[in-house]
Amino acid sequence: MASRLIIDYEKCVGCESCEQACSIKKAGIVNPILSRIGIIRRQMGIINIPIVCQQCEESAPCMVVCPTKAISRDGKLSRATINYNACIGCRMCVAICPFGAMDFDETNKKVFKCDLCDGEPMCVKFCQHKAIQYLSAAEQSKLKQAAIAERVSAIMNKLASAMDNTK
Repeated sequence: MASRLIIDYEKCVGCESCEQACSIKKAGIVNPILSRIGIIRRQMGIINIPIVCQQCEESAPCMVVCPTKAISRDGKLSRATINYNACIGCRMCVAICPFGAMDFDETNKKVFKCDLCDGEPMCVKFCQHKAIQYLSAAEQSKLKQAAIAERVSAIMNKLASAMDNTK
C-alpha cells in the first residue's frame, strides 16, 4: 500500500529541521533553496505551512505536461520521479503544479521535487514536533477518524454542559 507525507499544520513551528535534513540528504549541504520541502510562513511566522509534493496519481499535471516524459510513476512506492537525463529544464512542470511543490535548480538547470527519499523521508525523521508523518492510506484514515471522534466528543460535552446549566 502506497504511503504519503501527511502534514499536521497545527504542529509545525517553522523550525526548518525538515528543510535542513532534506537539503543535506539531497544536495549535501544545508540550503533550504535546495530542499524538496518548503515552509511558507504567514502572519509573521504564526502560521507555518510545509509544502511538499502530493505524489498525484496517474494523471499528475507535472507528468502530463512534461514534453520529454522525464517525470514518470514509480510503481514500487507509487511516487512521481524525475529522470534527470531526460529533463530539459523547461520548467513547465513547475508552472503547472497546483501545490507549488516543483522547483528549479539554477546550478544544474533541472527541476526537482520530493521523491520520498526512497521510502524513508528525512523530513519525517528530523521533525521533532511530529508535524510530518509518512503514512499509508489506512493509517491516514484512522488518524482522521480519531480526530473526528475527538471533535464530536468535545461538542457532545459542551452540549451536555449547556443542558446542565439550563436546569
